[in-house]
Amino acid sequence: MILSKLAARPVLLLFGLVAAFALPWLIYPPVAMDIACWALFAAALDLLLGFTGLLSFGHAAFWGGAAYAAGLIAVHWGVPFPVAVLGGALFAAVLAVPIGYLSVRLRGIYFAMVTLAFAQMVYFVVNQWRDLTGGENGLQGVPREFFGMDLSDPFFFYYAGLPFVLLGLFAVWRIVRSPFGRVLVSIRDNPARAQALGYPVERYKLLAFVLSAGLSGLAGGLYAISHGFASLHEVYWTTSGQAVMAVVLGGIGTLWGGAIGAALIVELNDYLATAGFTETGLVTGGIFVVIVLVFRRGVWGTARDLIAARAARRSPAAGTDSAAAQVEAPDRQEVTAR
Repeated sequence: MILSKLAARPVLLLFGLVAAFALPWLIYPPVAMDIACWALFAAALDLLLGFTGLLSFGHAAFWGGAAYAAGLIAVHWGVPFPVAVLGGALFAAVLAVPIGYLSVRLRGIYFAMVTLAFAQMVYFVVNQWRDLTGGENGLQGVPREFFGMDLSDPFFFYYAGLPFVLLGLFAVWRIVRSPFGRVLVSIRDNPARAQALGYPVERYKLLAFVLSAGLSGLAGGLYAISHGFASLHEVYWTTSGQAVMAVVLGGIGTLWGGAIGAALIVELNDYLATAGFTETGLVTGGIFVVIVLVFRRGVWGTARDLIAARAARRSPAAGTDSAAAQVEAPDRQEVTAR
């Protein structure tokens, strides 16, 4: 694939880094931070959905659970925000162990429904434990402490939090292209054959689930620190649905597509909210339906396939010459032998 090869080249990577660093200069810095967090969230979910074949509707539990954990660590312990964010990611990974252990034994819609049920259980606990989480009022007053530096300006906080997003995206990229990632793809395509080859399928799925949850928690904790609060919306099932939508819009199993889908959704929601339109879900849902019908492989996946097909049509003569050369080769060898 043309674009998949380009994705491994420094030129496209440099373009992505330039876009990430230039983003708060082009749009409102808090929105830029939201795009960065949701891009990491979508990439983490794509690790599970696109490369392991597990559709989870419960990742709001890890995103939101890490948001509350990071907020509580920052509020009660007064530690620098990187420690709080990493603490939230660790909490999400630990929370994913029992949930994943009970869920990965199932497949298809059953797996999706079980993860959704666990996420709703987390939502219930957060809502009822008012003394700790604030209940419906949420956890407010989360500080951005960083060794006495003033990070109250969203513009400066964006660059303080961006390394966490980049490290998270690099971790997803490295996992996908490692031997472990190849096994995950084989499990996605044919779990029975992977089992026959001696791979512990359920153990690999559980590890992928925990890694995905931890990276989702990294994004969720940074999101809470950025906004200065954590709300019930972070652990509600619609948050999981929005992450799935971002992955599908960009392209399942593409990694780059998750970031594109997240940027489209966050920017569209911000534009509609700024315009005073309250039914944002109606518009985003309609766009989602259109893109699924028109771009079956998502925005990035469809663009990749179109460029590959166009490149193949441009070089039919090269393919014909190559085939002719292969046909003539035995004749030349026969003449030489004579």
